[in-house]
Amino acid sequence: MKLILITDSFPPVRNSGAIQMRDLSRELAKQGHEVLVLTPSSEIDSSYRLSECAEKYEKGKIQVLHLKALQNRDIGYLRRAISEFLMPFIMLFRLRNSHFYNDRFDGMVTYAPSIFFGPLASWLKKKNKCKNYLIIRDIFPQWAVDVGILSGSGLPFYLLKKVEYYLYSTADIIGVQTSANLNYFNSGAVNNLTTVEVLQNWLAEGGNRPCTIVVQKTILAGRKIFVYAGNIGDAQGLSIFIDLADKLRENDTVGFLFVGRGESKFSLKQEAIARKLDNILFFDEINPDEIPALYQQCSVGIISLDFRHKTHNIPGKFLSYMQAGLPVLAVINKNNDLEKIITNNQVGCVTTSHSIDVLLDFVKELTEDSVDYNIMGSRCKNLYEKMFTPSVAAKQVSNGLV
Repeated sequence: MKLILITDSFPPVRNSGAIQMRDLSRELAKQGHEVLVLTPSSEIDSSYRLSECAEKYEKGKIQVLHLKALQNRDIGYLRRAISEFLMPFIMLFRLRNSHFYNDRFDGMVTYAPSIFFGPLASWLKKKNKCKNYLIIRDIFPQWAVDVGILSGSGLPFYLLKKVEYYLYSTADIIGVQTSANLNYFNSGAVNNLTTVEVLQNWLAEGGNRPCTIVVQKTILAGRKIFVYAGNIGDAQGLSIFIDLADKLRENDTVGFLFVGRGESKFSLKQEAIARKLDNILFFDEINPDEIPALYQQCSVGIISLDFRHKTHNIPGKFLSYMQAGLPVLAVINKNNDLEKIITNNQVGCVTTSHSIDVLLDFVKELTEDSVDYNIMGSRCKNLYEKMFTPSVAAKQVSNGLV
């Protein structure tokens, strides 16, 4: 099939969404499909820029069409909302000026976030008379209400709900992260003609680039490292780990390493400095191909989700930890399916209580001399192979578009 993938994140952007869509497009190409990725970019100088995937496939191929758009990262919420609202219309205008405008496609995949792709997805679906598989990773604006970023009763929320539901109306199939999210869509968010199913997250094997972060050359040398690599934002609720590091300031066997970007990074770093904590370090995001080498220097991966979340997700970083054989220390919201996954597969410690005392006990449990990291690592890797490979996701998506 000839497929269109619509996403607001694709390399060289460095976030979990970009990595997921890169991995999905590669797997679809491996399975013989021709893939055209449509993605906005504020970095290019021309109206659009086409790039070809360097990998060679027996039948399939990947082309990436970067369409000039407004900046929508590392800016204030109001500017970001305006930018994302205009994004699908700007992308459609750029697409009309490209030589792909008259091409016909057999199916399309839309990735959310962003929820603003509705107009673009609707136009492409009607033009090509094809199905649209909508991949939902974050249920927005609900999560923003849950964590207090947005009021659940004002005009902005009302407008965003209209945008959200319009996007859903363009989908023939919606793939959500966990079974816990099915209730949200069964409560009237979609019409009876739309199929909603669980599409597990996925992650391909990482690269083998040497890591620019060398723990042995930092103040954390010689310690068992608890690492967090990913978005450092409001939705993660990471401030609890500043409190945890504070409680462990006298423990010279444990260190905390945070790698990434996000709106909460500066405030968390300043808080660590204010408390004079020497057991925690912050680094800027690194190339995704460096992540495996980073994890080889660490003992435990950190998962953190704000306790106020009422929707559920399995973060991409959890997959990367499982792939690398890193057990996890997870602080998540109640009733999240991730709790059962971690507990049933014995791949770490998880709590929904957001209690410092519980976390202290978990740190002790995960760093005891009796812990066999090889056994725990094998469990992690087995779980990854069973549930989270791109081949499983790509087959499910392509089968839905037939």
